[in-house]
Amino acid sequence: RFQDSSISVLNLFAIFAFATCGGYSGALRLSVDCVNKTESNLSIDIAFAYPFRLHQVTFEVPTCEGKERQKLALIGDSSSSAEFFVTVAVFAFLYSLAATVVYIFFQNKYRENNRGPLIDFIVTVVFSFLWLVGSSAWAKGLSDVKVATDPKEVLLLMSACKQPSNKCMAVHSPVMSSLNTSVVFGFLNFILWAGNIWFVFKETGWHSSGQRYLSDSMEKHSSSYNQGGYNQESYGSSGGYNQQASLGPSSDEFGQQPSGPASFTNQI
Repeated sequence: RFQDSSISVLNLFAIFAFATCGGYSGALRLSVDCVNKTESNLSIDIAFAYPFRLHQVTFEVPTCEGKERQKLALIGDSSSSAEFFVTVAVFAFLYSLAATVVYIFFQNKYRENNRGPLIDFIVTVVFSFLWLVGSSAWAKGLSDVKVATDPKEVLLLMSACKQPSNKCMAVHSPVMSSLNTSVVFGFLNFILWAGNIWFVFKETGWHSSGQRYLSDSMEKHSSSYNQGGYNQESYGSSGGYNQQASLGPSSDEFGQQPSGPASFTNQI
């Protein structure tokens, strides 16, 4: 059945969504080349990962003023949107898995009364809404993560890089392809869940009652049309009868017309 295959697709896409986001870890590397080469650090590694509490990611950089070091932290916290997105994905996967078991092994109990399809319909609508909200929030959170981990933005935090005599540069930037993929899978999940609403709705009693109401109204309309045709037919037959009756007197009058000339001949 189509619904069984769609549930399998929902399982697969939910796994991709939380795996590409929840399993992410990235890093960037910077270099600070001081005038005094002994104070330079050409390999400053900054690692970060899910749930992207960037304000807790600290690192040390040279100040190019002796042996003194400057301790800095990244800016921002996108943990709320990331964790919400992953939570929605995990619960959507668990519900899809449970629904698959019910559809395969407990189909008769599922169709016994209308409660099962109604619960399935309501949960599908709720998850569609959660996927839309979660994907939108995570897309905004990912945009903030990209800005906060941009090497050019991080270099602006260092006091040594504000001196023209020192050379600061980015060695490599973090790779965000898997995070971009997670956002795509999030919106794909929303489309799939929203599209599945119609197929779940067809299993509910609301759809069957609507079809019953439509068929009843069609029958009423058809019966009223048939009655109207019968009245029109009877009216046509009665009209034809009256028309024939009205023609009778005219023929009699026509037969009385010769009486006039006959009397005139007799007078002559």
